[in-house]
Amino acid sequence: MSSDFPAKFHDLQVMLGKLSRELPGATAGFAHLHKEATAPGTLGSKVKELMALAIAVAIHCEDCIAYHVHDALKAGATRGEVLETLGVAIMMGGGPALMYACEAFEALQQYEDQAAKA
Repeated sequence: MSSDFPAKFHDLQVMLGKLSRELPGATAGFAHLHKEATAPGTLGSKVKELMALAIAVAIHCEDCIAYHVHDALKAGATRGEVLETLGVAIMMGGGPALMYACEAFEALQQYEDQAAKA
């Protein structure tokens, strides 16, 4: 695995900030959608972030993996919950999802290593 997911998350945050200044309407609309979709309701934010992670793996979005592993952990997801989520994503996405589950597993390890150093 070659991606540095905490660095990718940071770089995406910077780039999204720049894009938001140039394209405020669309990015603000998406930010509002994200906030509302992941807000606690009948399902908690942690469950919603794990769902987003499963979808990110199944549709092969590496940048989405960087975000949703980060956000799932921030919402209180455990290592075991992330791993079970990857199992569901593999079931739904087959072989290609298995390869992206490896990316998400690497992201999980990197975020855990980063947290252990803090």
